[in-house]
Amino acid sequence: MSRIGKKPVELPSGVTASVSGQTVEVKGPKATRSFTATDDVTIAVDGNLVTVEPRGKSKRARQQWGMSRTMVANLVKGATEGFKKELEIQGVGYRAQIQGNTLKLNLGLSHDVNFDVPQGVTVTCPKPTEIIIEGTDEQLVGQVAANIRDWRKPEPYKGKGIRYKDEYIFRKEGKKK
Repeated sequence: MSRIGKKPVELPSGVTASVSGQTVEVKGPKATRSFTATDDVTIAVDGNLVTVEPRGKSKRARQQWGMSRTMVANLVKGATEGFKKELEIQGVGYRAQIQGNTLKLNLGLSHDVNFDVPQGVTVTCPKPTEIIIEGTDEQLVGQVAANIRDWRKPEPYKGKGIRYKDEYIFRKEGKKK
């Protein structure tokens, strides 16, 4: 039994949800988001609660039950608050700046990295060593953060690179004489 799937998703004030077939559409102050569930689950809206139930007792139905409930909860959170990822840049001369719709990264390579920001995500650089990624789609925000981090992952000896703000890097001791 899915413990996550059993919990109904509560809709805060100012947020409405509608179900047509297997598609859930959530309208909120920040955005209108939709998700199409598989045929293994039934989604219903009762007042300000959205419930997800499995159709049958198959393994796939039980897997989709919890996942679908989480997707609906993410729609609600994205439509009300949005999602945010913060990255830190550490290293001498490493910095970032936003120019229009392009993030320009100086990461110690022989060239500057120009990262085009996809639509639906906003990237800001309050400091040259800080990047903030915000949007209404959790998957897109996380993917953009991961793509930026991939340019220079933090290394364990000096800790240089791009890391998530709350990420811990296990530091190694270097060579000894």
